[in-house]
Amino acid sequence: MKTLQTWNQHVVKKENKSLVLETIIRTSPISRAKVASLTGLNKGTVSSLVSELLDEKLINDSGPGKSSGGRRPLILHFNKTAGFSIGIDLGVNYILGVLTDLEGNNIQEKTVYFTNLSYEEISKKLFSTIDYLFERSPTSAYGIVGIGIGVPGTVSKDGEILLAPNLDWKNINLKAILQKKYNLPVIIENEANAGAHGEKRFGVGKDFDNIVYVSVGMGIGVGLILNGNIYKGNNGFSGELGHMTIEVNGLKCRCGNEGCWELYASEQALLKNALQQGITTSPNKEISFESLYKLAENGDKETIKLFEQIGDYLGVGINNIINTFNPQQVIIGNRIASAQKWIQEPLKKRMINQTLWFQQRDLQIDFSELSTHSAALGVAAYVIEAFFKNDTQPKNAI
Repeated sequence: MKTLQTWNQHVVKKENKSLVLETIIRTSPISRAKVASLTGLNKGTVSSLVSELLDEKLINDSGPGKSSGGRRPLILHFNKTAGFSIGIDLGVNYILGVLTDLEGNNIQEKTVYFTNLSYEEISKKLFSTIDYLFERSPTSAYGIVGIGIGVPGTVSKDGEILLAPNLDWKNINLKAILQKKYNLPVIIENEANAGAHGEKRFGVGKDFDNIVYVSVGMGIGVGLILNGNIYKGNNGFSGELGHMTIEVNGLKCRCGNEGCWELYASEQALLKNALQQGITTSPNKEISFESLYKLAENGDKETIKLFEQIGDYLGVGINNIINTFNPQQVIIGNRIASAQKWIQEPLKKRMINQTLWFQQRDLQIDFSELSTHSAALGVAAYVIEAFFKNDTQPKNAI
C-alpha cells in the first residue's frame, strides 16, 4: 500500500512539474503567482517545483518584476539554451541538418546534395553532417539532447526503416547504429510525419487540428494530423499515399506497384518529363529541379507547362485525400512549395472540378511556410518533446 501511495505521489509530482514547465515555456516571462493561477496548483507546490526547475537549469529568473502592491515578484524565463537538438531531413538526393535550441529556433544548419549513392556512402555523409552540427553546438547544461532523423519511407514503431524505395533501403536499423555511435536518444520518423509536425508547431498549420501535409520531393509522402494528433495507423505505416494508384496499368514504381501518384506529381516526374521533351539548361550540366526552376523564372513556357502539369497531378491525388479525410487544411511542402506560382492554379482547378462540393467548405489550401525545413524542424521538435518528457521524470520513482 505504501509503495502504491509513493508511486502515485511521484506520478502526480511528475505531471505537475511538466505542467509548470509547459506553462513557463508557453507564457514566459511569468511570475510564480501567475504560474499558480494558470495551472490551478497552490503557491507552495509551484514554488517547490520552480526551485527544482531552477536547479536543473531549465528555467532562470531575471530578478524582480513590477509590484501589484506587495513585494515585487521574481520573473521566470524558460532557458531555451539549456540544451540543443539535432534534426535531419534525409532526402533521396540531399541531407538537410539543423541544430535548434529547446524552443525549436534554428541555430545552425548544413545541406549536402548527392546523386545515386549507396547506403554506406549516404551514412558517411549523414555522420559528417551530425558531426558538423555537434561541433557548432554552444556550451550548455545538457548539450545535445538527442538526434532526430526524418526518412522518406516506412518506419516501424521501433524506429526501423522497413522500406525506403527511392533510396533502395530495406530493413535498416539506423536508430541502433546512431545510438551506438553517439550515445544519445535517437528518433527515426517518416519524413512526411515529421514535416506535418513541423508545420503544426512552427509553420502555417499552427491554427488547425485536421491537416494533410503533402511532402513533394523526388517522391511524395503524406503526413496526417487528425484531431490535433499525428495519425500513424495500426502499425505506424499510414501516410504512404504517394504510392496510391492514380493510373491503372500505369508506370512501374520502385515499390512494386504500377501507376503510383508520385510517378506523375513529384520531382522525379518533373525531371523525367523535361528529359523526354528535350529541355536543356546550361551545356554539359545535368537537369535538376533548381535548373528547371530557373528556366521557369526566366519565362520559359515549356518549363512552366511542366510545373503546371505537376500541379494538375497533385490535384488528382489531393482530391482523393480530401474526399477520404475531410481536412481543414492541406499544406503543400518540401521543395515543390517554392514553385507555388506555377502549380497553385492548376492544382486548385483540378480540385474545384473534381472534389465533392461539400468537402470544399471551410477547406484551406496552403503552401509551406518552412519550405524545405519542415521535416528537419519537426523531427528536432520530437527530440525536444521526448527530452522534456524524460527530464521531468522523477529519479528513483519507486
